[in-house]
Amino acid sequence: MERCGAVVSCVFAVILVLQLGLTPIMAQQEQQIGIAGKEVILSCKAINNQKDGTCTWKYKYKEVSSTIISFSKAQVFKVTISSNGHFLTNEDLELTLMQNSSHSQPHLSIKLFNINNNIVTTEILQEEAPQKYILKLKQLKAIDSGTWMCHVYSNSPSINQNISFDVKVLGFEEERLEIVYTTVGNTAILSWHLNFRKIKWKEGFTGKLNWEPQGNTAIHELLNFSVTTHQELHKTKKSNHIWFEISEGKTDGTMDVKIPKVQLNHSGQYKCQLEINGRRTESVRALVVMQVTAIPAGPLSRGGKMTLLCQVSGPLPSNAHLLWERVNGTQMEMKKSKQHEAKVEVNVSAPGLWNCHLVEDNNKKISLNYTVEEAHVWNSYAVIGIIIGASVLVIGLACMCIITGMRWQRRRKRARRMAQAKQYLLEKKTCQCQRRMYK
Repeated sequence: MERCGAVVSCVFAVILVLQLGLTPIMAQQEQQIGIAGKEVILSCKAINNQKDGTCTWKYKYKEVSSTIISFSKAQVFKVTISSNGHFLTNEDLELTLMQNSSHSQPHLSIKLFNINNNIVTTEILQEEAPQKYILKLKQLKAIDSGTWMCHVYSNSPSINQNISFDVKVLGFEEERLEIVYTTVGNTAILSWHLNFRKIKWKEGFTGKLNWEPQGNTAIHELLNFSVTTHQELHKTKKSNHIWFEISEGKTDGTMDVKIPKVQLNHSGQYKCQLEINGRRTESVRALVVMQVTAIPAGPLSRGGKMTLLCQVSGPLPSNAHLLWERVNGTQMEMKKSKQHEAKVEVNVSAPGLWNCHLVEDNNKKISLNYTVEEAHVWNSYAVIGIIIGASVLVIGLACMCIITGMRWQRRRKRARRMAQAKQYLLEKKTCQCQRRMYK
């Protein structure tokens, strides 16, 4: 079997100067040893004695770039993928293709096919064409992970070459902003599905979960986590807030935060952030909480009025609004919030069941009801009785105080009289004793 290196020896040097640190190189299951600073020859055997077969080498160095060298019919293509084909969501992919030929270098038509074998629109830089082409693909998504193909075509000379390469995009399965709606007192669960196990990501990385309260610029770090090269996920709670819980025991790469008994001040944006080698990506969950209150609280007295207030945390988008409606009520008893307002009030003068809905694009996202009860007649009698009883008690206490005071005054007078009588008797007795002595 012939060696492909011999086929192109007159065109392109098959001797590659590789900066290897005694690193074994695997090519067609054959091991070759290279020494730093020395040259090494990589050989590729043709399949089924086909002299025009294609040979391809893939080379990775320090996880920076992935290089593919392909030989076909004395035509040499070198393809380099940025970031070693490992990206975070929303990062850009850059593919560099260089050619070397024994003939004049033709202008190439290059197309990029994604994992679904669909052509992807890219920005192509041809300043150094036909020797060098650069293709840029912006803002990769997690669903872009897989095997891609670069198709190289030329009429003269005839070139029709497919060069495949792998792309791994680390991120979240749900990349867009997700809004979680709930009501006060309910339990909310915020989830992020990381794809590192799905794409078999081999590098370690770290991450954290931050909370930005609604209407507050302060950012609180709730927890951080790390993923090892063995795809083990470790979570650590960092915040002093005790109102949220971390779900443990999941092995599918899911990050869950549970908030039992949600309150209005728990609303805001929760951002899960991934970081690797100084590069970052994040996914946001916005928690929107609804609350209903009555002013004044309690049952509705006969002939009285009450205001029902429905509010949500934070401003609403232009396609959303709040709506009060009375169950089995009329159109006139419905009240809609103004655009971008996060609250709506309705005045009530009769008992009944009311519902407040958060409507987005004509879809009811969450609802909360409030029952207006009528105060019973006996309740009014009870209040009157309590008032009368309290008045009688106050009058009784006042009378007791007066009587007690009068008795105390009488006792003082009586004591004074007795003291005067004793004094008088004592003076009289003393006078009689003196008379007897003079006699």
